[in-house]
Amino acid sequence: MSPPVPSQLSFPRAAQDVIAMARLAGMRGWVPATSGNFSVRVDERRAAVTATGANKAELDEAGVIEAEIFGPPHPRASAEAPLHLERYRNAPQIGAISHMHSMAATVLSRRHEKAGFVRLEGWELLKAFSGITTHETVLDIPIVPNDQDTDRLAKLVEQRLAGADETYGYLIAGHGLYVWGANAAETIRHMEAFDFLLTAQLHEEGFR
Repeated sequence: MSPPVPSQLSFPRAAQDVIAMARLAGMRGWVPATSGNFSVRVDERRAAVTATGANKAELDEAGVIEAEIFGPPHPRASAEAPLHLERYRNAPQIGAISHMHSMAATVLSRRHEKAGFVRLEGWELLKAFSGITTHETVLDIPIVPNDQDTDRLAKLVEQRLAGADETYGYLIAGHGLYVWGANAAETIRHMEAFDFLLTAQLHEEGFR
């Protein structure tokens, strides 16, 4: 992860990065039925975030709002916006966040819920994550239980991540995957890496 210096982007540029992440996820089938949400930090106080109800696969500027990271909720904010904003409040090095519902992530999040994590180990593509330079790596992806109260869930996530080693994302049981990076480009790379690695893990476990 890059040094903890917040992003400095214009809102229109941040919105375009949100659109790029959302459309990629839509093309890959990671956000079925208008699910998922995406955000890019504008600066220390603001973030561009997908609005409630937006079709992520066909997202345009009208589906992106400017949310206050430390302020009151935006009237068009989705129910899951608190999970983005709480991450930005607690991790200034994060510049973009993606939430997607890929099949492998969702299935593994249920399968390993009692363990509390999914372990990825020995896969070459672990080197796609910033800071990892060898396949001889163990990456544990935390899993938290689902909760429809997303303000409460966001606090639980931060408590869990505070005691974790270097993380690039987390799973919500039966729900999906949150992924982040220093900017949208890095986050997209992490999205693709997680999808491949979790799919590989699911196939491997299926043959045991």
